[in-house]
Amino acid sequence: MRRPRFIAEQSRHARGLLGRFIAFVMARETLADNERASEALAIKEEDCILDVGCGHGRGLAALAARAPKGRVVGADPSDLMAEIAMTRNQALVKAQKVEIVVATASDLPFGDAVFDKALCVHVIYFWKDLGTGLREIARVLKPGGTFSLVFRSSQHTAAVQAFPADVYRFPDVEEVTSALADAGFSIVEEDAQDEGLHRPHMIVAVRVDGR
Repeated sequence: MRRPRFIAEQSRHARGLLGRFIAFVMARETLADNERASEALAIKEEDCILDVGCGHGRGLAALAARAPKGRVVGADPSDLMAEIAMTRNQALVKAQKVEIVVATASDLPFGDAVFDKALCVHVIYFWKDLGTGLREIARVLKPGGTFSLVFRSSQHTAAVQAFPADVYRFPDVEEVTSALADAGFSIVEEDAQDEGLHRPHMIVAVRVDGR
């Protein structure tokens, strides 16, 4: 069934009461995919981790638990989502274990080579330019840093048919792998999506030294 445009718009950039409801729904719908992306990173207890498009922030506490001596940063372009994530993780934010910033993937407010690990789950559909976002993530990752990317591709016909094309852009897998290589990543693992809506595509890549 095709999702109404106003729902899709809220998924891209949540606002108001409807945005809060969408955040509530997404926190449940994306839980397994966030856990899958986190598991693939093989997080160490001292790691500094970036969640690009952290949304509701439910996954940030799980990341912090995996890196008790490290630091977790969530970035999201929606002021509302950042507020929800701050409230959800209030104790961790106060303890300086979690930080949440309002930022887009194309303009991350961090220095070069800051993070050991990064993840991005169901976010690339909304980027204006895939290459720009991936290059920014590569920039803030340390050489050898690991990045896990979870998404539904254009080959997933059920997803393509369910969402308005002018809001959600589902890329080809080949487009994503090429953009990752151009951004300075080397793919180390790829787990293809299934035919249903329950298991999207996942790529795990490492930032190549010297880029």
